[in-house]
Amino acid sequence: MGLFDAIKHELIDIIEWIDDDRSTLVWRFPRWQNEIKNGAQLIVRPGQVAVFVFEGKLADVFQPGRHQLTTNNMPVLSTIMGWKYGFNSPFRCEVYFVRTTQVTDLKWGTPNPIMLRDADFGPIRLRAFGTYTMRCTNAGALITQLVGTDGKFEADEVGELMRALISQSFAEVLGQSQIAALDLAANYRSMGESVRKQVLEKVDDEFGLDVPLLTIVNVSFPEAVEKALDTRSSMGVIGDMQKFQQFQMGQAIPEIAKNPAGGIATAGMGIGLGFGVAQQYTQGFGAPGAAPAGMGAPMAPPPPPPPAGWHVAINGQTQGPYAAEQLAAAGITPETLVWTSGMAAWEPAGSVPALAAAFRRNSPPPLPPMMPPTPPAS
Repeated sequence: MGLFDAIKHELIDIIEWIDDDRSTLVWRFPRWQNEIKNGAQLIVRPGQVAVFVFEGKLADVFQPGRHQLTTNNMPVLSTIMGWKYGFNSPFRCEVYFVRTTQVTDLKWGTPNPIMLRDADFGPIRLRAFGTYTMRCTNAGALITQLVGTDGKFEADEVGELMRALISQSFAEVLGQSQIAALDLAANYRSMGESVRKQVLEKVDDEFGLDVPLLTIVNVSFPEAVEKALDTRSSMGVIGDMQKFQQFQMGQAIPEIAKNPAGGIATAGMGIGLGFGVAQQYTQGFGAPGAAPAGMGAPMAPPPPPPPAGWHVAINGQTQGPYAAEQLAAAGITPETLVWTSGMAAWEPAGSVPALAAAFRRNSPPPLPPMMPPTPPAS
């Protein structure tokens, strides 16, 4: 191999990136000790852009297509390198290929529960997770702010930042929406769009990234709250608890009868269940003295009403309340004004039917007439 052939192999004729990894955002063309040949072919495929960086400065950006590298299509690099009248010698420059298609199947989730003041449950903790897509809209900003000198930049390298921004935005949207926890499922789409717009405001200009789609897959409650909701739903499905108990008893009796090893205990249990079912059905038909569902004894009579309390007016002051048997000790007379619940106004005690009989009973009968003395016997 002659000197000319050695120099020829050190020159790069074709610059391209055949992407076989759907998660790579930026890929630097390997140019180790190689120089780009004057008039080399640059092939940029759909969904890519090529960025030339010379001595740490962003130069020309090439859109999809086939480009021959000359001073005509590299105005920025020609100005930086001082190529005024064209150039014939090779040059060294870093070439970065940037993906502009969407990177899909990216996942986000809240690392910690989000506290929410809910109208139904009060203070409650919620978790959420979903998916999002991402693509580059400004290759220069992405290389300057995130990539740097990295030869290969994956979507996962910015994933942690994106998940943090999405979680923060979701918490803000959730707190501002004031949507009840049980109604969140009906608002996943609108909330996801609100979160997407907030995240886009933070990454569009600064990092040159776009978030075309963001979805909320699920918002979950703590395990204890989910169990309580399941119990509440089960009670709602059961409906009438008395009929459910009757159904369970009716189902249990044949199973007990099929058990030959139960003996007398099984028979006694079956008899008890039978009596319980009979009592419940009797109660359903309105039989007098029937026990409530699940109870073996008849219902106890209600307690008697409390005795009436009497207020009395003595010397212009209200005293009491007194029980009826305490009025005599209070020193009232038939003319003493009294009042109790149900009376429209104060009335003399002697005119109240409930007290008049007591005054008549306590008053002594009139004395009999005086009889003349009996003469002594003769």
